[in-house]
Amino acid sequence: MESEHVNSKDKPRRKRRNRWVFVGLVPFAIMVLAFQLAPVLSMISGSFRPDVGSGFTLHNYYTALHSPFYLKAIKNSLLISAYSSLIGIVVGLVCAYSVTRFSPAIRDRLLMLSNMTSNFAGVPLAFAYIILLGANGVFTLLFRQWGWSAFADFNLYSWSGLILVYVYFQIPLSMLLLYPAYYGIREQWKEAASLLGASSWQFWRTVGLPILAPSAFGTLGILFANAMGAYATAYALVGGNYNLLVIRIGSLVAGDVTNQPNLGSALAVLLAVSTLLAVFLNHWMTKRAAKYLTSGEGVG
Repeated sequence: MESEHVNSKDKPRRKRRNRWVFVGLVPFAIMVLAFQLAPVLSMISGSFRPDVGSGFTLHNYYTALHSPFYLKAIKNSLLISAYSSLIGIVVGLVCAYSVTRFSPAIRDRLLMLSNMTSNFAGVPLAFAYIILLGANGVFTLLFRQWGWSAFADFNLYSWSGLILVYVYFQIPLSMLLLYPAYYGIREQWKEAASLLGASSWQFWRTVGLPILAPSAFGTLGILFANAMGAYATAYALVGGNYNLLVIRIGSLVAGDVTNQPNLGSALAVLLAVSTLLAVFLNHWMTKRAAKYLTSGEGVG
């Protein structure tokens, strides 16, 4: 009876504590509404409004999907994102496996370095590449002095230059996301495959890669979304000289010549849709990865 009486007294106290917890979430909710939901709602509503006058229109989407200029921007962004993501995932798989073979002390230092590298993007990254590989960059002048003709036709401010810059921050991000998946592959499986006469390549082809595939596809979706939304690096490197979707959106919203913010909103919605599809792919493949690991633990 006494314990029931004490519990009845504790219930109002717990309710008051829960109320204070919700009050503490109010600043966070305000931040989310002000800096995430409100801009998204403004972007979506603006994409259906004409730049002159008022009302509802689909002309912005018609222009974005029928103009060769904007279609070229979408195509360039998709291709650069796809190529940089594929290179990042392939190199990241190899680097992530290498990280797992080091001792914990060295592995932690490598992961710390990779974390720093993956966040070194934007204007500082573009400026660093200009200093090293620009028209009068350090390496460019050295290669020219040494007579290395293999780099004579390389142009940092072109398609290949953008791919090179994007890959710089895609590889460490890929490695950080992929290396935990290797710990789902047990050493006992490798030993069992070896006892049964399987080569290392046969093990990775039939056991290792199928287990890594869900995580790899999920990481590929994140890399693709990361490349699609990279604005500061591309703008600092090529400005408006290369036709990318994020650069076109920036010029329409805050251009020096003409401003068409509602058309820019429509392009931003298309960019957001592609990013959401990549996030959905990541979520779906992550669930599949969890099923693989669960079934592996059950078998082990």
